[in-house]
Amino acid sequence: MLRAIFVTGSLTPGGAERHAVTVLNGLVARGHECHMVPVKDAQPSLIDSIRSGEAETVHCLGATRYLDLRALARLRAHIARIGPSVIVAANPYALMYSWLALRLSGRRVPLVVTYHSTLIGAKEQLQMVLYRLFFWTAECSVFVCEKQRRRWLLRGVFSRRNEMIYNGVDTEAFRDRSGPADRARLRNALGFSEADFVIGISARLSPEKNHVQLVDALALLRGMGIRARVLMIGDGGQREAIEARARERKVADDIVITGFQRDVRPYVAMCDAMVLCSLTEAFSLAAIEAMAMGKPFVHSDVGGAAEMIRPGEDGYLFPVGDTGALVDRLARLTDPAQRKRMGNLARARVEAMFSEKAMVDRYEQLLANLCANRAPAAAAVFR
Repeated sequence: MLRAIFVTGSLTPGGAERHAVTVLNGLVARGHECHMVPVKDAQPSLIDSIRSGEAETVHCLGATRYLDLRALARLRAHIARIGPSVIVAANPYALMYSWLALRLSGRRVPLVVTYHSTLIGAKEQLQMVLYRLFFWTAECSVFVCEKQRRRWLLRGVFSRRNEMIYNGVDTEAFRDRSGPADRARLRNALGFSEADFVIGISARLSPEKNHVQLVDALALLRGMGIRARVLMIGDGGQREAIEARARERKVADDIVITGFQRDVRPYVAMCDAMVLCSLTEAFSLAAIEAMAMGKPFVHSDVGGAAEMIRPGEDGYLFPVGDTGALVDRLARLTDPAQRKRMGNLARARVEAMFSEKAMVDRYEQLLANLCANRAPAAAAVFR
């Protein structure tokens, strides 16, 4: 049995955090003991989604600054108390805390980092000078797509062992079970009609998700005579900027922002197509969730999008920032029969390649293998 500690920068509804919770829950369901340790804050919505085993499950460190020595001491004490067989850190910030606390605890267990980024800004580039040191001495780095893995290996971001495991989605939970009446009821509540071509985007309203490009694309689609409307599922700091752009482009009445939704499935189900205009993305959970629900997906060609989507079969790709290309791809999906065909293929693609079960299988095998290989080495050291 594995005894694993999962360390995240925080426990908020982001992709890396949701991924950590999914893997943890999958391992707990298989009889392993797992603990979640967010370095900063933890939101109840994600805490409530964590499967609790017999032991304490969530232990928040409450860090209030970038490197909080009290939080680091709490993690060191937690490691000593739990006695993990492996530690899994989500992204470099959590890796730094895990590496330092593990050394302070004096324990010799595998340290694994899952990395969920493809593009970083100037500040992050400077931080990576430091973070590389932690990557190099970690037991294993896990990347979420091949393009991302190759990108970072070329930039000197690697560990003793480097693996790629695609993100996975629960294909039973993310199955469209809604009927026409459910769809009509929610559309009516949001001010949409059945005749509208509703384009959905499920992502926090942040600059890198580039929602304003979708606003511009909507204006162009409306100018072509297409009854396009947009449903933005989520909330965030860019909301005012998005609303301002919508007023400027005279499409404010054609956009609905739902705010944060704990369960996005009813909203995805009522959309005709889903989109991401991201400037940066590794391997989007929101995209494969929507594909699992039978929605054709239009994705900017970033990160592992080309490993996820087969253009013209289950969705489309478009060059980053190219609004004309985005409009072209969305206009191709106005035909209901085309959407149905591509949506069915999208569902089949996720079942074959990106299921949660396959992902948890890979992590379970990897972690067990790392622990088994470390055990003989540790025994040799202490003989």
